Amino acid sequence: MDVLRTPDERFADLPGYPYEPHYVDVPDGDGGTLRVHYLDEGPSGGEVVLCLHGEPSWSYLYRHMVPVLVEAGLRVVAPDLVGFGRSDKPAVRTDYTYAHHVEWMRSALFDALDLQDVTLVCQDWGGLVGLRLLGEHPDRFARVVAANTFLPTGDRNPGDAFLAWQKFSQETETFPVGPIINGGCTSDLSPEVIAAYDAPFPDETYKEGARQFPTLVPTTPDDPASEANRAAWTVLAAFDRPFLCAFSDKDPITAGADRALRSDIAGARDQPHTTIEGGGHFLQEDRGPELAAVVVDFVRKNPPVD
Repeated sequence: MDVLRTPDERFADLPGYPYEPHYVDVPDGDGGTLRVHYLDEGPSGGEVVLCLHGEPSWSYLYRHMVPVLVEAGLRVVAPDLVGFGRSDKPAVRTDYTYAHHVEWMRSALFDALDLQDVTLVCQDWGGLVGLRLLGEHPDRFARVVAANTFLPTGDRNPGDAFLAWQKFSQETETFPVGPIINGGCTSDLSPEVIAAYDAPFPDETYKEGARQFPTLVPTTPDDPASEANRAAWTVLAAFDRPFLCAFSDKDPITAGADRALRSDIAGARDQPHTTIEGGGHFLQEDRGPELAAVVVDFVRKNPPVD
């Protein structure tokens, strides 16, 4: 597998992101390895909050939440999905599959880091990967906070907003990562922050994963990932540990997706689901401290079960 690695100097002095990098190697599925980057902040013995980002962001998205979570005594682990952030980037688009993304994260989080009793915080593709991992390894998870995400099987229409985004992602000559993030926020990001979202991608050759992601979302019942996601839903339906939805109120992409999560997952019933007001698709950017406070409160009110 041909792999690109973003030079370290691209990540120097990013605003609001003073964190030391950590890395693990995972099998690439082709006889080689991939280096996966992750943040690891807070007390090593604290309860683990696993923050999974989506498309086309990276762990930088969680920088407003990390201090709040750490101050509460929690250990924050925030990986960069393969193809994003400081993680390695396969150079051939077809090397990116839904199954590969799930396996790469499973290997990093469970084989390498051996995370247990995880509180999953997931948004966008962070949910498509994270909820699949929960469906396949439910004993690893203690709680879930789902924000602007879903686990699609292709059995429902994804909506016009998503289909327009999917079309744009494949047809635009230049994939403008930073402006895409800015456009998905209710706040107006500074040029320096927009540049930080562009930092992992020195040129278009580094963006094959970002380009491929929108095509991997199951939109038809016979999608390659549909059957595995249906199997995960069977487990999710019976998952009775605390499951909270904290969607924003201004995201046209995932609006309404929380209804099935609330109604179909056992642990979501009778939970104090909340709406984060004033947040766009990337609500961690718009309302990060507010979302972090929801996570802290949820962890405190749902202590671990022995």
